[in-house]
Amino acid sequence: MSYTTLTCPSCGSAVKQYQNPFPTVDIIIELENGIVLIERKNEPFGWALPGGFVDYGESLESAAVREALEETALEVFNLRLFGCYSDPARDSRMHTISTVYIASGRGIPCAADDAANLAIFRLDSLPERLCFDHARILADYAAAYTT
Repeated sequence: MSYTTLTCPSCGSAVKQYQNPFPTVDIIIELENGIVLIERKNEPFGWALPGGFVDYGESLESAAVREALEETALEVFNLRLFGCYSDPARDSRMHTISTVYIASGRGIPCAADDAANLAIFRLDSLPERLCFDHARILADYAAAYTT
């Protein structure tokens, strides 16, 4: 277990501060003509699946629905679990664990919140610069859902 030792300001005792991975969600939003990717407004820059950090007290499913709406203006439905990705190097900023969902989208896609841009891509024409481990996630998705 990884931790750092802090000193309690009240009593001076050594206190362990555990370092745990941060839970995140990513959503593969399926539309008739492809899947939704966002171009990130913040570092790391590039194209990514919509997603983000899970808030304290929030379920993974609620976080996926919230993040999809915040970043794409799409309501998602038929939410289903695709997989979990936990490589400690998947995010250069910190150790994250992503729970990835697949969902259908409803509405007019529009970049918002952390998204500078939004586009619909077919799996055979994905952008070259995908952030995090999203190329691997989409390769796994293509292998599972295309023939």
